[in-house]
Amino acid sequence: MNTKGPISQFIEKHYLHFNAAALVDAAKGYEAQLDSGAKMLVSLAGAMSTAELGKSFAEMIRQDKVQIISCTGANLEEDIMNLVAHSHYKRVPNYRDLTPQEEWDLLEKGLNRVTDTCIPEHEAFRRLQTHIHKIWKDAEAKGERYLPHEYMYKMLLSGVLEEYYEIDLKDSWMYAAAEKNLPIVCPGWEDSTMGNIFASYVLKGELKASTMKSGIEYMTFLADWYTDNSKNGIGFFQIGGGIAGDFPICVVPMLYQDMERTDTPFWSYFCQISDSTTSYGSYSGAVPNEKITWGKLDINTPKFIIESDATIVAPLIFAYLLGQ
Repeated sequence: MNTKGPISQFIEKHYLHFNAAALVDAAKGYEAQLDSGAKMLVSLAGAMSTAELGKSFAEMIRQDKVQIISCTGANLEEDIMNLVAHSHYKRVPNYRDLTPQEEWDLLEKGLNRVTDTCIPEHEAFRRLQTHIHKIWKDAEAKGERYLPHEYMYKMLLSGVLEEYYEIDLKDSWMYAAAEKNLPIVCPGWEDSTMGNIFASYVLKGELKASTMKSGIEYMTFLADWYTDNSKNGIGFFQIGGGIAGDFPICVVPMLYQDMERTDTPFWSYFCQISDSTTSYGSYSGAVPNEKITWGKLDINTPKFIIESDATIVAPLIFAYLLGQ
């Protein structure tokens, strides 16, 4: 008996070929991983938080459908920005037609454009800056050091942002993750807005760089986490490409080759939602089989690539996994 809801039934009936079929196969493969006792890493590249992926991803976290996240610094902060400044965002549906002057006008209004959506600088970036700066300073005064996402968790759980909430809290994936203290790795955090702001305080002599734990410490944390959790397999669900995907997937060859722990299992499942073309040394556009040559995936690892827009594909896969 099919206990799936109408969204799942629709995709099983209509998504039968090409990328649509790959979507269904990948969703069923993800489900099979969880059913077998494997854990799942989800990586978030691009601007998935600004695309409001939290509307589906937060529930995935609450229902234990994801055990660890790798994301860019932008996704880490932009989910919280959407939480506290949603009404100030501006949608620009005709973004393809904007002139350089119109782009400049958006800048002067404090609106930073991500495709068709503008993030409001004052209500989003500066609102977070005020509160996160105090948390950084307090940690430094106590001689404490934390990873970037741990500072974000502290800010969310402290309640200092509650007066600004503009969306339903259940639609914030970062809040769902903070409540569970879900492991996160955030490689290259320094290139995010909050990372730039932190660097500016270091340049001004207001904070020490060492107050923020580093990417190397993220990698060593991930190595220990992978070792402790890979008994029944760990799958890899990659949304987009870039450092959010490449950083965590490399932990396996590092453990196997560099640490010479030859009993380290390969990733037990791999799926990438990609709109990158396969060409010219691109990591984001590399087909999954290339990862075999790097010692990341096994010959028999279930591998899927869905060549489409992640803002369309990811919510459908999550809906399937949630039985909707």
